[in-house]
Amino acid sequence: MLYLALIFHMHQPYYRNLLTKETDYPWVRLHGLKDYLDMVKIVQNYPNVHLTFNLVPSLIEQMEDYVDGNVKDKFLELSYKPAVSLTKEDRVFILNNFFKINKDKVIAFSPRYYELYFKKQSGKEFTTQDFLDLQVWFNLAWTDPLFRKNVPALKTAVEKERFYSEVDKIAVLESQKNILKDVIPGYVAAVDSRQIEVTVSPFYHPILPLLYNSNVAKEANPKSILPKVIFSHPEDAKAQIDSAVKFFKDRFGFVPAGMWPSEEGVSEHIIPFIMEAGIKWVVTDEAILFRSLNKKKRNSELLYQPYHLKRDEGDLNIIFRDRNLSDLIGFVYYNWSPKSAVDDLLGHLKNIYDTFKGEDKLVTIAMDGENAWEYYSNDGHDFLNLLYQRLSEAPFLKTVTVNEYLKDHKPHHNIKHLGAGSWIYGEFSKWINNPVKNKAWEYLAAARNELESIKNQKSDINMDLAWKQMYICEGSDWFWWYGDNQLDFDALFRMHLSNFYTIIGRPIPEYLNKPLSA
Repeated sequence: MLYLALIFHMHQPYYRNLLTKETDYPWVRLHGLKDYLDMVKIVQNYPNVHLTFNLVPSLIEQMEDYVDGNVKDKFLELSYKPAVSLTKEDRVFILNNFFKINKDKVIAFSPRYYELYFKKQSGKEFTTQDFLDLQVWFNLAWTDPLFRKNVPALKTAVEKERFYSEVDKIAVLESQKNILKDVIPGYVAAVDSRQIEVTVSPFYHPILPLLYNSNVAKEANPKSILPKVIFSHPEDAKAQIDSAVKFFKDRFGFVPAGMWPSEEGVSEHIIPFIMEAGIKWVVTDEAILFRSLNKKKRNSELLYQPYHLKRDEGDLNIIFRDRNLSDLIGFVYYNWSPKSAVDDLLGHLKNIYDTFKGEDKLVTIAMDGENAWEYYSNDGHDFLNLLYQRLSEAPFLKTVTVNEYLKDHKPHHNIKHLGAGSWIYGEFSKWINNPVKNKAWEYLAAARNELESIKNQKSDINMDLAWKQMYICEGSDWFWWYGDNQLDFDALFRMHLSNFYTIIGRPIPEYLNKPLSA
């Protein structure tokens, strides 16, 4: 039998300013409306399809801030603001930001939204009604089609299409609150039905091996150019894991069996921390398997099975994703018709089954569970519904959660030493090995040394807040973008790091006042 483990990873960077509770970036709220709850609701229509979802704690925390009213979102505030009261500055912001969604797959499917898009592109002046309609359509477009169809206020707004009133707009925005509120209960209910498994990542999404020691980058790529200052805090890697597991247990009532290490970044050094936290399995990229086994060529027979990591500290299972199949869904199939894409994927799976006929094999597809769907027609619903239908009907395969597979299929082979690397080319150069990325690590190391110097002192410093801010600064997202001229994430990193110095009562270093690439 061919077994298929589909794993969808849900993550957003930590946008909220801890000191002001403000955010200039609405992506947690908007992805919360478009990409999380619907993924569970779609698969519930196909009870024979079992999936695994990975939820990063910092994402859940930020969604809870929205539900509890603990975040000030500029996009949301300007959505609520009456169109007639918008200042010139407000109008410029809305015109520059309220078209931030895929033009061809989303904006173009609303005649009114498309009309406003071209009006903006042509530089024509917007009326008050235009701004009101834009406020509504930006929020509607970022709300999943499932809810636009089934939530009365949203359905009414879609059907009305234009000439909205302020009452119409408020009804849309208030409906969104309930969607965000239902996300985690929706996953809990699906777990209780035993159709899905939910797993966790380190709390603020750090690259664990680089927290352990930034020199680990050379294990994955010996040619890596490293920061001038070594960052080495294994205790932080352990804390990010332990706090994530505790956070998860508080929401779901049990310790997660599985963990998706941030960016599938692994190394031998972090395995004991994961074992000690009670995790039973992890997932990473196929490149790590072949490096660990000293294989220079891809070998599918080796790939399609789980492995043991037997160590003095305990026993951990590990699975390796099929990169090709994962990337087809994430980066290729949105250009195809749903039927062609599903036919192609099922064809690949059938070929694997035929190759290993008579053997039990596990194919793992592990991918981003949110960003891809904006590029698919109908937010990916047509593709996913057809895929789940075909998977339900396929006689040669069975979909499984990872944990249920491992209960019946124990790994037969132990990996004696796990190679270091991530899902990006099997190394860490997306987060280090670049002059600007390395500078960010040096700034982080300087701040972490400040924290080390005061952690045992008696003072009126809010040390819990200081540690939280430090862990946020260790997140992978800031380092990902350095070198790509992404000024938004540079500003976020410097904001978080500056706040850290404010929290501990130290002067903010002058170098944090300008972009790192300057």
